[in-house]
Amino acid sequence: MKHLNEQNRDPFPTSSVEGEEHHSARSPYTNTPHNLPSPSTGEGARKKVGIVGGGAAGFFLAINVKELVPELDVTIFERQRKVLAKVEISGGGRCNCTNTFADVTDLKQVYPRGANLLKRLFKQFSPADAFQWFETHGVPLTIQEDQCVFPEAQDSHAIIDCFLREARRHNIHIQLGTKIEEPTTLLQDFDFVAVTTGGMPTNGTHPTGLPSPSTGEGSGENVWERVCPSLFTFTIPDPTLTALQGLVVNDAIVHIPATSFRSQGPLLITHWGMSGPAILKLSSYAARHLAEQHYQSPLLVNWTGNSNMEEVRQHLLYTIKQNAHKLIDNLRLPLTHTPTPRTVPLALHGRGGRGEGLESLLLPSRLWAYLLSKAGLQGKRCSELGKKGINRLTDQLCNDTYTIAGRSPYKDEFVTCGGIPLDSVDKTTLESKTTPHLFYAGEVLDIDGVTGGFNFQAAWTTAYAVARGIAAKLEA
Repeated sequence: MKHLNEQNRDPFPTSSVEGEEHHSARSPYTNTPHNLPSPSTGEGARKKVGIVGGGAAGFFLAINVKELVPELDVTIFERQRKVLAKVEISGGGRCNCTNTFADVTDLKQVYPRGANLLKRLFKQFSPADAFQWFETHGVPLTIQEDQCVFPEAQDSHAIIDCFLREARRHNIHIQLGTKIEEPTTLLQDFDFVAVTTGGMPTNGTHPTGLPSPSTGEGSGENVWERVCPSLFTFTIPDPTLTALQGLVVNDAIVHIPATSFRSQGPLLITHWGMSGPAILKLSSYAARHLAEQHYQSPLLVNWTGNSNMEEVRQHLLYTIKQNAHKLIDNLRLPLTHTPTPRTVPLALHGRGGRGEGLESLLLPSRLWAYLLSKAGLQGKRCSELGKKGINRLTDQLCNDTYTIAGRSPYKDEFVTCGGIPLDSVDKTTLESKTTPHLFYAGEVLDIDGVTGGFNFQAAWTTAYAVARGIAAKLEA
């Protein structure tokens, strides 16, 4: 499938979208004309659905509810002047739209919050269903080795164009630049209202003005006080570390001391601290803990990818003995011995312990020099280390200590932790338990995942569940 471009994109017709201004030259998914009537009202009018939020979940819900009940009148309200902005920039502009879940044995591995509900909802709309949906709607997909799924076009506009094309085909109304201060007030004019606004908090309240439980959802607790960023990088003000910017270790273990929060995977050293999948996953698992600590926390890094320190120590001991007369600074891997499979450590680079040759077990030389300096061992010969030196180096490799002093800028974050409590919605339809005909889908719920297409899958699944819930109410 060829990459889509501005010439072959399928723009909205001006008869199906509403906004505040008219622009003759613009992207097909940005601001559009306003001189159109609102959906019909009065006796005998079609049932109407109002969707607050023109993002991934909002569009997927709108399209699917129209496919299930074609006679519905559906309107999407978007507070910005552009829809699907997050879809456009996700995955570096390629849109990692789902995951095969082939490497997932427990949903809690990839959904720090909401795993149990999604396990139930996947029976309605699974990752395989999402894959089939996009392909049958004209978006061929491709699966990477890491099980992440992207459009075959490697372009997020393949997804955007699909949504816009389907929205036009189903005559879905869109109102841009429309901020809904109180979504429940839409129930005066719409038969069903779905909130799909995402999870970005602003001073403890949702940017759409979504009501707190004390005013609309019952518990007396402001739900948005529990919202905090997820999937962010760590600021570590250590000039000697950040001097290594651009360096990648393919399999590091990172964890927060005195907690159960840990993750493993590639780690990238940046000019501000640390990033990469290992850090992003840890930030997701520990999102609320780090927020409570005001993003000030110790961090331990195991650069070897092996959680068994004794294996790492024995590995070092053997290598040092084999190179007794060399300077420790010049110690090079690959290793000169071939341990049995049971004794091969996940050591000194990221890909060990997975059946690959020892020639791949090489710690980046700049990182090796940096760790030797931290351990005070630079310039020594291997024979001079002794037991204490080897133990110190083992500890440096496996328990390297840093201080998190902050998180990445807010504008870089795609996901938030928190939202509408899952016990306040129906587990099958995601309808509010206290406000009939009010539904929630996407990140506005207290559901979030790690990187890899899992958050988009949650958006597709929850949106489809709401579409089915609305259809079921109409059939009752």
